[in-house]
Amino acid sequence: MTRHSFTCIEGHTEGMPVRMVVDGAPTLAGETMNECREDFVSRYDWIRRSLMLEPRGHSHMSGTVLYPPLSAESDMSLLFIETSGCLPMCGHASIGSISFALETGLVHPKLPGTVVIDVPAGQLTAKYEMDGSTVTSVRLTNVPSFLLYRDVEVKHPKFGQLAVDIAYGGNFYPIVEVQPNFPGCEHFTPEMLLEWGRQMQVLVNEALDVVHPDDPDIRGVRHCMWTGAPVSNDADARAVVIAGDSLIDRSPCGTGTSARVAQRHAKGLLDDGETFIHQSLIGSCFVGRVESTTRLKSGLEAVLPSIEGRAWITGRAEHYVDDSQPYAHGFGLQEFSW
Repeated sequence: MTRHSFTCIEGHTEGMPVRMVVDGAPTLAGETMNECREDFVSRYDWIRRSLMLEPRGHSHMSGTVLYPPLSAESDMSLLFIETSGCLPMCGHASIGSISFALETGLVHPKLPGTVVIDVPAGQLTAKYEMDGSTVTSVRLTNVPSFLLYRDVEVKHPKFGQLAVDIAYGGNFYPIVEVQPNFPGCEHFTPEMLLEWGRQMQVLVNEALDVVHPDDPDIRGVRHCMWTGAPVSNDADARAVVIAGDSLIDRSPCGTGTSARVAQRHAKGLLDDGETFIHQSLIGSCFVGRVESTTRLKSGLEAVLPSIEGRAWITGRAEHYVDDSQPYAHGFGLQEFSW
């Protein structure tokens, strides 16, 4: 019998769960966090499954593993674990993990008010504000984000012909804006959008070679963004983000908001520095901005977007993974035949 123990800080960012592993994680091989991510996927994916899937997690769980800084200028490193896999970047989980680490004293930034994080997609910088021991705001500047494909024609089994933009904000997103064949996400249930989002991922991956121009290891679509009208006057737009086979994001989605900021900037719909208040399925909001413009090594135009939001700690937990028990390494209902 082998028993493993993982200590986690539990919480959420604007309604979306964040389970941050702070003790029990393995030492990883790699000079960059993306190399560490590849090592984790090849040797320790059972940890992701155990902590994200049932019976310890659920179909909408999301989390991180906190590691020491990998580069000299950073304050911490993060590995992202979700039901859908080990992602290069996750915005809501970054905001949550930064807040948790600061509030519990696990991280002491070199420059107060600023924290630098190594992640698989690159290096992030975040400004934060505190009221006593409470983090009241995190404004995260994300990795270079860009519009890769514009107005791609996709024939969807439910909606027929759709024009879809493919944008990157740390992950790739097919973004479905309101159009003649799609009246907006508010007209459908989350369960409907989940099923149709899974179909969209398959269709895009079959039709297009979706690859990061500077990093061929970052490829493929594992998300879908359905957009629509906001539910309140203080927001600019709404989105329901689908990740993988089962996850419906409760937050406005950090990498999704970054992708949409990049998409809107590329289409002339968002100016440098202008705020874009992005609303979620449940009505929570992120504030997105274009902090600056840049170019990828390949020459493609990109932006450095920021996402601002809040996170809250809800508890602390110690999870055991006992190899002798049934379902020790987690399960999803979709893995079983009916």
